[in-house]
Amino acid sequence: MYILGVSCFYHDSAAALLRDGELIAAADEERFSRIKHDSGFPHLAIDYCLRQAGIQAADLDYVVFYEKPLLKFDRILRSGFATFPKSWLVFREALITWMNEKLWIKAILQETLHEVPRDRFLFVEHHLSHAASAFFASPYEDAAVITIDGVGEWTTTTVGKATAAWNGQGENHIELLEELRFPHSLGLLYSAFTAFLGFRVNNGEYKVMGMAPYGEPRYVDKVEKTIRLNGDGSFHLDMDYFEFQHSAERTFSDKFVQLFGPPRVSESEFYTYTTNPERDLPNWDEEKARTNQHYADIAASIQVVTEETMLNLARHAHELTGSKNLCMAGGVALNSVANGRILREGPFESVYVQPAAGDSGGALGAALYVHHVLLKQPRRFVMEHAYWGEGFDNDQIRSFLDTAGIAYEFVEDESRLIGQVVDTMLAGNVVSLYQGRGEWGPRALGNRSILADPRRHDMKEIVNTKIKFREPFRPFAPVVLEEAASDYFELQNPAKEYMPRFMLMVAPVQKDKWDVIPATTHVGGTGRLQTIRREWNPRYYGIVEQFGQATGVPVVLNTSFNLRGEPIVNTPANAYNTFSNSGIDLLAMGNFLVRKAD
Repeated sequence: MYILGVSCFYHDSAAALLRDGELIAAADEERFSRIKHDSGFPHLAIDYCLRQAGIQAADLDYVVFYEKPLLKFDRILRSGFATFPKSWLVFREALITWMNEKLWIKAILQETLHEVPRDRFLFVEHHLSHAASAFFASPYEDAAVITIDGVGEWTTTTVGKATAAWNGQGENHIELLEELRFPHSLGLLYSAFTAFLGFRVNNGEYKVMGMAPYGEPRYVDKVEKTIRLNGDGSFHLDMDYFEFQHSAERTFSDKFVQLFGPPRVSESEFYTYTTNPERDLPNWDEEKARTNQHYADIAASIQVVTEETMLNLARHAHELTGSKNLCMAGGVALNSVANGRILREGPFESVYVQPAAGDSGGALGAALYVHHVLLKQPRRFVMEHAYWGEGFDNDQIRSFLDTAGIAYEFVEDESRLIGQVVDTMLAGNVVSLYQGRGEWGPRALGNRSILADPRRHDMKEIVNTKIKFREPFRPFAPVVLEEAASDYFELQNPAKEYMPRFMLMVAPVQKDKWDVIPATTHVGGTGRLQTIRREWNPRYYGIVEQFGQATGVPVVLNTSFNLRGEPIVNTPANAYNTFSNSGIDLLAMGNFLVRKAD
């Protein structure tokens, strides 16, 4: 049985394909269209899923959409009328958009996949899709479930309980026991601060998380004027501070500005006393540093309030369900700092977040919900890795290189190839690693990665300024052998934890290792780590292992293989273009090595 899940028309459109309940392929549309956070209909992602499975649209048994458009349209209408006439412009734009495409998603699906019988197109509510994407990809028989994002149809947050049937025993069931509704949304609160701090909504939230460690949470009391936390884990926004409910142009109000001061200018230079304590920049400006410190302190404050809100939800979910396991999904579940605190300080023994926790993951969740709950099929699948995207073999890579006239070295021996990659990093240079199938979700996990030596204090600046062309405060991730993870990070049992596999949690770095891996140790002594096993990714593991043998440090700096503002590379052409337009020294693509000198 083939079930295709689809998500689109908000941000991060995607498609995912199941065969008899097991994931075959999953990918964001942006990887193919090259439009970051592409929200359009995922024609290319659907084509890829069918191609990967070797089937045609006629072979699909069901096509499932990740939310219910009529319910969402109901929210648009009701909230628009409730805030009229303030909402006139956004209401008008929303009506035009919905009348053009969003309201007709079933017709668009049927037109695109016309070979599928018309009664085989199904719709699953947004937060049920989120819940299913986490629980039915997890290894648990039962779990508490938290979904938390900007907004689905009406819902912004849920707490529920899920159970599973393994080997035909038991019943698959997800019950969302409690919910919060629009406009009271932790995701939209965080996005308001994202816009205030000069970043794009639905694109720059992780930049706020990256800025936060450079500040102190001095303004928690002010943030708490905008959100009230309740004893049952719920929360309530003071809507006088926000405008997202009736404006497409502005998420925060004049009252918000009166509370926090003028917004940060987008793309403005960022340095603080924390980023440059010696104040030795050539154009050091004391007033600018004070201003930036103010914004960093605001970022730290909203981050702390977000963490506390999520911890409150986790504690309430545990009281409500009594489960020892927690599954989380929704865009807010990508907040890796909060995830780390929930694992360390929360009441659950284990926590699972699948790598595409945001809207793209709704495509997977909708398909899983239909297979396991509506069709009552037993579970056979656990997401042990994230390599579900498109892959290109050596013949395809060679064809591209030869056609483009690019000089290369073909290295058939695996140990020799790994040795050349490690030697390049040991020489202080940077490697781009392109192999196998692309990663599912926003994190690069060794198949579309940029790698470098984490022991060098200057490597973060080198990669940021010469390769990624991005803000200097943004951190890089350490990838570490699973068996060595506890030596470098404060982790209790890395072998049992799934979040570190997917780079979805931040953990404290052991204090005696801060100066050992300075390029991947963030301000305050933390790292958004990735743990790896040989069976998940032999070449990636071999690179970190051999680097550790040469240096005594089984840790490598890892960041996504893309330039700022672009999606992670997908094809060999994408990989070469990014390599040639950056300061990367070596491209390891399949079994081919391409050097800048060539």
